[in-house]
Amino acid sequence: MNAKRPLIAVLTGAGISTDSGIPDYRGPNGLWQKDPSAQELVTIGPYKADPDVRRRSWRMRLETGASAAEPNAGHRALVDLERSGLPLRVLTQNVDGLHRAAGLTPRKVLELHGTARETQCLRCRVVGSMAEALERVVAGEPDPACRECGGILKPRTVMFGEALDPAVLQQADAIAKACDLFIAVGTSLQVYPVASLPQIALEAGARLIVVNGEPTPFDAAAAEVIREPISRALPELVRRLVTERG
Repeated sequence: MNAKRPLIAVLTGAGISTDSGIPDYRGPNGLWQKDPSAQELVTIGPYKADPDVRRRSWRMRLETGASAAEPNAGHRALVDLERSGLPLRVLTQNVDGLHRAAGLTPRKVLELHGTARETQCLRCRVVGSMAEALERVVAGEPDPACRECGGILKPRTVMFGEALDPAVLQQADAIAKACDLFIAVGTSLQVYPVASLPQIALEAGARLIVVNGEPTPFDAAAAEVIREPISRALPELVRRLVTERG
């Protein structure tokens, strides 16, 4: 046993939100499996350069219904874990805002890739409401521009090709080093630098649990690998942890 304080760090990826109707990217039924060209819709270079990519991107946001998604049993299980009194931090690659919507304390959630519930202008950086922007798309603006300066609007997320906020990444590294248990849920653990977090935790002496439908590069290093559907597996894991640590 290591002597670190009993902090649980949970890293969540797209897999935790699929039962809320939000498709993942890389899974067998993922967005990129069905339409490989969809990757450019969330890649900053094509998004900035091509109005047609932006129009398709806005249509995708409407069609996926992500803004109307509700938390599922996986999200709620982490709220139960927090309410049990066990020290918890949630690091999420997701931009759907469902951890906060489920009721997790905001300061305990680190949104590594930002949030899709807001927009940001690429020119003047003003922040706005995604719901308002989508209303404009429905009303007939296929590529709504910034109301302040006419610049390109994007979700307030870290797109592919953009760097993570160094301050956010520093916080994530500190949590990975401090925890004694690191749980990776619904993430392929293939996208760096976030995929380095389990390794940081392992090197600092933490135990690793992987909950994912597909194999990950860290399965061999994990103390436990759970392949069950997340909405069933995570509540069961949380109940076990509360019993063991409570």
